[in-house]
Amino acid sequence: MTPPAPTVPVVPEWNLVLAASSPEAQPSDFNHVRILLVPQLDWDAVLLLADHHGTSSLLYQNLEPFANIVPSAVFTLLRQRYERNIHKSLFLTRELIRILECLDSLRIEVISYKGVVLSETYYGDMAMRQSGDMDLFVREQDVGRIKSAVRQLGYTPRVLIPENAEAAYIASGYECTFDSHAGKNLLELQWALQPRFYAVDFDMDGLFERAVNATIAGRSMKVPSPEDLLLVLSVHAAKHVWGRLIWLCDIAQIVKRQDLNWDWVRAQAHHLGVERILHITLLLANRFLATPIPAPIRDATMADKAAHAFTEQIAISVAEGVCYEEHKIEYFRLMMRLRERRADRLRFFTRLAFTPGPGEWETVQLPKPLFPLYRLVRLARLGARWVKW
Repeated sequence: MTPPAPTVPVVPEWNLVLAASSPEAQPSDFNHVRILLVPQLDWDAVLLLADHHGTSSLLYQNLEPFANIVPSAVFTLLRQRYERNIHKSLFLTRELIRILECLDSLRIEVISYKGVVLSETYYGDMAMRQSGDMDLFVREQDVGRIKSAVRQLGYTPRVLIPENAEAAYIASGYECTFDSHAGKNLLELQWALQPRFYAVDFDMDGLFERAVNATIAGRSMKVPSPEDLLLVLSVHAAKHVWGRLIWLCDIAQIVKRQDLNWDWVRAQAHHLGVERILHITLLLANRFLATPIPAPIRDATMADKAAHAFTEQIAISVAEGVCYEEHKIEYFRLMMRLRERRADRLRFFTRLAFTPGPGEWETVQLPKPLFPLYRLVRLARLGARWVKW
């Protein structure tokens, strides 16, 4: 059974970006692209859409056969962006290997994912996917040692956490980002999948146990298993309301693998309470990228009426470029509604209300023995914000 056609605004620029987002374009795809290259195209809008959705490199590669039709100035800009992405990817690959070698010398195990690792592993070419930073899954107990190690390599934490709040930050947060002389937010360490209040308690120890080896630029490194990566990227896309097309392209590349253990994926999604999120992700990839929904999960996905309703709503918002502000009450309501179990929605709400973070630590300075009072500070700050809204 094929999902119904999406009810989204049809504009030629959006249609072209969609049609030119396939990493493995077939003759029929090129024919579709050719038909969409109409004289009235707003090329500025096309470029903005491709940048926003992280698909400029894919757009360049899929328009290359039509260089004689695309305005020369536009094609030059696309080629320049494509070449910049190659240089950035090479730089990030070199830095990633430098960081991994440093951590290996300290016998600290990490898992590389997203960025150049995802591009090389699932696209077969790091130039095919735009990469902006390096992402590492780390064990919670190793965060302090890794922070010290990468400082020696020229990376400084983006947010300075007070020493007496470090343990609380690790317990309630999920990542630490680093800048370097080469740019901001170039390195992310993640010891959890999301902030604790999202109530998706991913088994990080299991993630490390199931990790597999991949060779990136001649260097072997640990990466998530494809099954884990599918769930990780689905939950990440949901956190940002599936707002960038490249995230669905990534999902499509993983789903095309023939050796995914779908029984395990379904069981794990059920355990985490993210079955609806997984179904929406697969439905959106099908709608936007014509990615077939794999047979082992097709019936469950097609029977999920709530997932279809959300897919319709989200497809429209993605096509229209709607941006969900992640500190607004409407966003938190949506995140709760995306969970299929009442218990998970309740955990989301209570953790959101009572899990303090840097905002609370900056508002009030409390000695470590009084840290439990930050829960009340958190509740008061959220209450004041929601009354204002």
